[in-house]
Amino acid sequence: MAIDNGSVDMSSEHRADDIDLKDFIFALKKSWKIVLSVPLLVGLIVYLISSLIPPTYTASAKILPPQQQQSAAAGMLQSLGALGGLAGAAAAVKNPADQYVAFLRTRVVEDAVIHKFGLMQRYNKRNIDDTRLELETRTRVANGKDNLIAIEVDDGDPKVASNMVSAYISEFTGLLSRLAVTEAQQRRVFFEGQLQAAKVNLAASERALASSGVSSSTVNANPASAIEVVARLKAQITSTEVKLAAMRGYLTNVAPEYKQGLLELAALKEQLSKLESRQGSDAGGPNDYIGKYRDFKYHEALFDLFARQYEVARVDESREGAMVQVVDPPVPPENRSKPRKTLMAIGGALAGFLAVITVIFLRRRGLLVGAPA
Repeated sequence: MAIDNGSVDMSSEHRADDIDLKDFIFALKKSWKIVLSVPLLVGLIVYLISSLIPPTYTASAKILPPQQQQSAAAGMLQSLGALGGLAGAAAAVKNPADQYVAFLRTRVVEDAVIHKFGLMQRYNKRNIDDTRLELETRTRVANGKDNLIAIEVDDGDPKVASNMVSAYISEFTGLLSRLAVTEAQQRRVFFEGQLQAAKVNLAASERALASSGVSSSTVNANPASAIEVVARLKAQITSTEVKLAAMRGYLTNVAPEYKQGLLELAALKEQLSKLESRQGSDAGGPNDYIGKYRDFKYHEALFDLFARQYEVARVDESREGAMVQVVDPPVPPENRSKPRKTLMAIGGALAGFLAVITVIFLRRRGLLVGAPA
């Protein structure tokens, strides 16, 4: 009998659910005018309200950042020895596209755009920091899988939005021109600084040699091979010391490369000491011809090394082409990006429909105060 009672109870519940569902559908049919009119009215109201919102236009552009080329100086750097290792270390800077995205979002670029378009007054902000934050909310910079950087700017005026994107590209290009980012630029900056210092030292050593009573042209006509060997050794010692100084910035004292550099430096100094002890010049005197000639040849060798590498770096830099290539230039948009009145109206109509359905259901269940629908 218990089983029979359970069966009766379950069937009663099913019948009750069927009755409730039928009653609910009946209530919907009975209130079909409300079910249709309320969503339409809500959608119309949302559409009218969205029409009062000031329109926003989005201008966009795509740019191709600088692309690194295969360096033509790879073989020459190997023949350069210690200086080649230093230049390679100076140029070993990774250059992902994310770095260029970070450049576009730097304070230097943003402030330049703010001052160019008077955004503090345009956005009605009290200081530059608040203006910068507002600009960041209206600007989007992203790196795509195609290695192109997309720049988007929102503004109420389509021409202003387009001009702001152009300003971003212009300021970004100017920033890159002041920075050494690519591998060739790194090498060019490094060798340019070393070349300037070597040029000053070479001029000073040439004047000192001339003061000894022997001109550089006479010296070049009758070179002393032993002194030239000493000069080359001193140039190698200097380059090795500079390389070790650079290594200390990114290697520990126990690194194999650093230890190898110390051994090379000790061997070069020992060899130089033996050669200088054999020559025995009157160092320090006013007519120290051998010492001054040796210094002259030393600075001349350094200047020649740096000059050749500087020219190769300049050629590699020119091979990299334009700093920034604009793939899709910015144009004033014709259609607004916000607000999307149609989508907002459809969303409002759906919300109104769900609200009506909910009210009818709650009234049929007796959970909402008021006469049933």
